[in-house]
Amino acid sequence: MNDFLQPSEDEAKEYLPRYRLLYAVIVLATIIISSRLWLLQIMQGSELRQFSERNRVKETKLPAPRGLLLDRENRVLVDNLPGFDASISPQYAKRLEETSDAVGEVLGVPGRRIADDVRKSQRRDGPFRPVKVKDNVPLEEVFRLKLLRWDHPGLSVNESIQRFYSLAQNGAQLFGYVGEISKEQIPKYNDFYQGKYVFESGDIIGKSGLEETWDTTVRGKDGTSYVEVDARGREAPTENSNYFGFQPEPALPGHNLVLTIDKDIQEAAFKAMNRQDSIGPRIGGVIAMKANGEILAWVNTPSFDPNSFSTRIPTQVWTQLVNDPFRPLRNKVIQDHFSPGSTFKPVVALAALQEKVITPNTYVNAPSELKFGRRVYHDAHRASHGNITVAQAIEASSNIFFYKMGIQLGIDRIAPYAKLLGLGAKTNISMAHEAPGLIPTSEWKLKKLGEEWQPGENLSNAIGQGFVLVTALQMAVAYNTIGLEGKVMKPFLIKKVLNQDSKVLQEFEPQVLRDATQPNEFGVTIDPAFFKVVKEGMRRVVSGERGTAVRSRLTGVEMAGKTGTTQVRSWSADEIYKRCDSRPIFQRHHGWFVAFAPADKPEITVAVLAQHACSGAYGGAPIVKDVMQAYFEKYHPEMLKKAEKEMKSLTLKTPASVNEEAE
Repeated sequence: MNDFLQPSEDEAKEYLPRYRLLYAVIVLATIIISSRLWLLQIMQGSELRQFSERNRVKETKLPAPRGLLLDRENRVLVDNLPGFDASISPQYAKRLEETSDAVGEVLGVPGRRIADDVRKSQRRDGPFRPVKVKDNVPLEEVFRLKLLRWDHPGLSVNESIQRFYSLAQNGAQLFGYVGEISKEQIPKYNDFYQGKYVFESGDIIGKSGLEETWDTTVRGKDGTSYVEVDARGREAPTENSNYFGFQPEPALPGHNLVLTIDKDIQEAAFKAMNRQDSIGPRIGGVIAMKANGEILAWVNTPSFDPNSFSTRIPTQVWTQLVNDPFRPLRNKVIQDHFSPGSTFKPVVALAALQEKVITPNTYVNAPSELKFGRRVYHDAHRASHGNITVAQAIEASSNIFFYKMGIQLGIDRIAPYAKLLGLGAKTNISMAHEAPGLIPTSEWKLKKLGEEWQPGENLSNAIGQGFVLVTALQMAVAYNTIGLEGKVMKPFLIKKVLNQDSKVLQEFEPQVLRDATQPNEFGVTIDPAFFKVVKEGMRRVVSGERGTAVRSRLTGVEMAGKTGTTQVRSWSADEIYKRCDSRPIFQRHHGWFVAFAPADKPEITVAVLAQHACSGAYGGAPIVKDVMQAYFEKYHPEMLKKAEKEMKSLTLKTPASVNEEAE
């Protein structure tokens, strides 16, 4: 028995290699474990300790307050208001589906969508970045969400900043709106602003208008806060100021912008565009500009309320705005260009005078129609104007007179003068998405369309139809130049950039782009005397016996301007004189009126485009009058009061006293 249990020497030798292998495995395992412990504790100890402690710290981004937008008198136009938002931190949301359903029931948002958003953010940004569920949460929902926090770890209700547009729909296209950066924009913005800003999901950026153009100036720099939390993600009291090495960073507010806009004039322009007269609220835009280029008012109608864009806009509202045939999201003042119609005639008049086609005293026969080639061109009026001068042609808006100017000048002699005054090119105002418009030439047509310029096209383009396209802002610049008799002023919207201590960081001054009476890059100049001739014709438009805008005369202040009616389609001879307002709205003419005042020494220029309003006299001129009235009531009330006294004194006189004075 003992011999059976006693191993032999041969058997021991047989197991010896196995023991050696076991010893080697033990030694190797010891080395690996020791190396791993050395790596984790010595090499990566600090980093891993910080990572583990991060589970005890909740990181919250502190959005920087955007800078305010102020009017020229420092009245707030765009402000920031306190609000609340709801978010979920993936690292603490252990029962995500249940939490999402509970939160969604309170907020009226599908729980599945909330859960999907949280998972996507967790994959993209990691578990520590809170995921915003809803902006601008109403107080009633805030209270209900705070009760849910006890049963749903990771749910937070935080104070936030909401953008507030005090004028609501008034100026929405000018001020623009803000919104969350899209996935497509993140890499583009980070590449464009490399080294200056880092954009990530959830960031708020300017989406249009001044908010977009001046985003980097007003956006500020976001901060970060850290709080110690318990195992359920709830804030725990602590005396630790640095939160395990995580240093809080305060949010730095953006800079404020002082605009050239006058809130009173802006409100008057918006009210005028929404007037309830025989035509009703206008569709289009109005721009009011001081003689030095400062923009006083900028209105587009119909409009929208940008306050609804400061949160996630409902799909139904967005769809309605996008599908609106009158395009309320468009900034019609600079984004859309139109044929100027008869408002182009003063430009052609200047070209004809300077090119010596006519003199100020030349009489031209202006019947009711003109046959050119095989086509008959009609005047806007059935009756003949007879023999008239250029000033009278502007006053009565004779098409035939300017058809004849177009024939004699040709488009290539008209174009340089139009471009000299600022038409057909961007004004380079500090706003995005400005359209250039178009002043055609024969070379342009050949290059663009591959066709020769036809002689008959000189006629239609000479009255602002055909290929000629301008924006309302360009018309304001051109007419301001006529009023100033040659000085082309650059339009601008920003007077100053201020920091939060009201220190001026940047200031903008009026800028003369060129003087049309002096040699310039366009190769043509205009004699100052010819500006006076054209201004006289424009004065008669409002004050003359045959003026097309006499109904919009302003008592106490003499205006000079020009009406324009632009056909949206061509009409046959038997239909051209039919009542415009009897046609479907999209077949009705557009109405222009552009004017400056006072006529002799202008201080303000106003351009109005009223789409589908049938005429400039009824569609645009009353709007200009209302804006001018508001301006002079505020800045020169003495002029209006003087005229009012004179009117009263005339009405108080009896016929007898008048006869006595006459004798």
